[in-house]
Amino acid sequence: MKKNIEFWRDENGTPHVVAQTREDMYWGEGYVHARDRGMQILLMRILGQGRGSELLDASEEMLGIDTFFRRMNWRDNTASELDKLSAENTKYLNAFCEGINAALAEKIAWEYKLLGYKPEPWEPGDSIMLSRMVGYLTLSQSQGEIERLLVEMVQADVSLDKLEALFPGLLGELDVELIKQVKLHERIVNPETLWNLAAPRAMASNNWVISGSKTHSGKPILANDPHLEVNRLPNIWSEIVLSCSGRTLMGGSMPGMPGILVGRGPELSWGATYSFIDAVDSWIERVRDGKYYREDDDQWHAFSVRSEVIKRKKKEPVTVKFYENQHGSLDGSPDTEGYYLATRWAGADSGSGAVNAIINLWSAKSVEAGMDTMGPMETSWDFVFADGAGNIGFQMTGSAPIRRKGVRGFVPLPGWKSENDWQGYHSYLDLPRILNPEQGFFSTANHDLNHLGKTNPINMPMGSYRTDRIDALLKAGSAFRVEDVFKMHGDLYSLQAEAFMKVLKPLLPENEIGNILKDWDLCYDAQSRGAFLFEQFYKALYGEVFGEGGLGKTVTDYLSNETGTFIDFYANFDAVLLAESSPWFGDRSREQIFKLVLENISNIEIKTWGAVQQFQMNHILFGGKMPGFLGFDKGPITGVGGRATLHQGQIYRSAGRVTTFMPSYRMTMDMATSEMHSNLAGGPTDRRFSKWYVSGLQGWLDGKYKRTVPDEDQPKIKL
Repeated sequence: MKKNIEFWRDENGTPHVVAQTREDMYWGEGYVHARDRGMQILLMRILGQGRGSELLDASEEMLGIDTFFRRMNWRDNTASELDKLSAENTKYLNAFCEGINAALAEKIAWEYKLLGYKPEPWEPGDSIMLSRMVGYLTLSQSQGEIERLLVEMVQADVSLDKLEALFPGLLGELDVELIKQVKLHERIVNPETLWNLAAPRAMASNNWVISGSKTHSGKPILANDPHLEVNRLPNIWSEIVLSCSGRTLMGGSMPGMPGILVGRGPELSWGATYSFIDAVDSWIERVRDGKYYREDDDQWHAFSVRSEVIKRKKKEPVTVKFYENQHGSLDGSPDTEGYYLATRWAGADSGSGAVNAIINLWSAKSVEAGMDTMGPMETSWDFVFADGAGNIGFQMTGSAPIRRKGVRGFVPLPGWKSENDWQGYHSYLDLPRILNPEQGFFSTANHDLNHLGKTNPINMPMGSYRTDRIDALLKAGSAFRVEDVFKMHGDLYSLQAEAFMKVLKPLLPENEIGNILKDWDLCYDAQSRGAFLFEQFYKALYGEVFGEGGLGKTVTDYLSNETGTFIDFYANFDAVLLAESSPWFGDRSREQIFKLVLENISNIEIKTWGAVQQFQMNHILFGGKMPGFLGFDKGPITGVGGRATLHQGQIYRSAGRVTTFMPSYRMTMDMATSEMHSNLAGGPTDRRFSKWYVSGLQGWLDGKYKRTVPDEDQPKIKL
């Protein structure tokens, strides 16, 4: 350990790094990441490299996971990205990696000793790879999934009027006959399978800023609560405080990457949600004899063929081949003549922009500087900012492809026509952004923000229920304190339920179920029977409309039980369900369908919402495999909230396992102070036998916030 760096924990276990130079400070951050989260970051790297079968287990499931990551190929092509870092940031990233390696040289997580794995040194390219993984899993991936669903629906003969009702304004140049000829192959790995291990799954988030005109202190307040899987230990976020030469940054860092992704400095605070930019496109390729056709020169061109050898513990290695061109990776082998999809993600070959931006935040002291610093990131985020001078702002980031006029990127187009190729990327200055909005506040919740930009990068956003609720609360209130924001973080009122109940209430029968729903306060608290009944109605409703209306029960059940389709894109489905009439209704009225669904659930056992919101927090490597008394897993835990409440509370079975999405990390900052208030679903370290393993869990469950300050005179606990 370097002698000129001071390491310590505060009373909540949050690590502090105090150094005289920034180079030493980032060395210290890397050291802390490896000490507190060494098992986590090494597992992330193993997955990203596609080496799980070699180093963890040789199951068929792991082979599928390795094949997925080998196809994505995020571990390669990092050298060119490292060359894009500034000389100063290259120095800081190298120092960060040296700090990780210094800690790994001192002690390797005992879990890997059991597995017989001696880790290779951490390299700068590994941090670039992690940046790509975090940017894609799974929110960018969800865009590709819904576009793939469109193809499957076309091939299942779902009528054009039904598709238009579900995807309004997105089906320009849809060639039904061509898409029906596309040969679809099975996914390399069911997306849900990925989340059995360390790969973080993101779903949604809230963030908002309030100007000083609406706060008690007269200075802006910023709030953020990223929604990730919380049924995993450790938490994906690693809280840390970084100090150098009297300047301090604090907040949530991403283990394995330098800097603070969400947090604050003395003059500026920032928070992030996912932006749902459509950065994933598929093209239809015409192939034969291992080649693809191009209309411009009327020639057949050879694919770039990449062979990957996947080693497997105590089994023979497996060789997989990927066929690639400028449109990405082909779904299938081009040796058999036909039409296939090739898919590309805009961030696949990037990573330096995110690393540069996060490191450069150290020097950002104003909202405008924050917007210009984070704007060039290649991955898709909605950042809100607040500064001590009283400014608030919002900046969307991400590589948003420039497509020819009239093309949105949702429908796969012929790849042999060069006019359908991407034509570069939009400047961040053209993406949605705003500085000091007139209403004195601003929120994002993964919704449609296209109206704030010069281009329209979003095709399939989440619904606006959460941001509408935030805005309503902020508009109605004044003289906000951080304690008011804490209450907002815990808000359980559903505007989605409100919209449906306006239609449903007049139809409710005079029985126990009807009376419970009539009296329901539209909140998803643990004791609510109304929330339970509404969710039973809602699931049965989309099963009736989309199952009976065209997709079929089997497909609808699969989408509901084995994918996130109805969760990621519920706004599109709700638009159909709430419409007065729709092609999906057939010859039935909306009221007839609602009444039928009510009848179908009339005999269900009535439970509380909390009774069906039970989950376990499982260790990411040994989850469910170790005896309960050893304490690797925690639970059962009762979740609250729903898909459309500020406190999101989604718990559902998918691919045979429980998946949860809740506020993984809550933070609030009043720019009148130097403090940060936060709670974390877990604790600072992944070391099971440390007192800090889940030291923050009870505070997270109770909605209690710890206070973090940069004061070096506070009591210090040895790291």
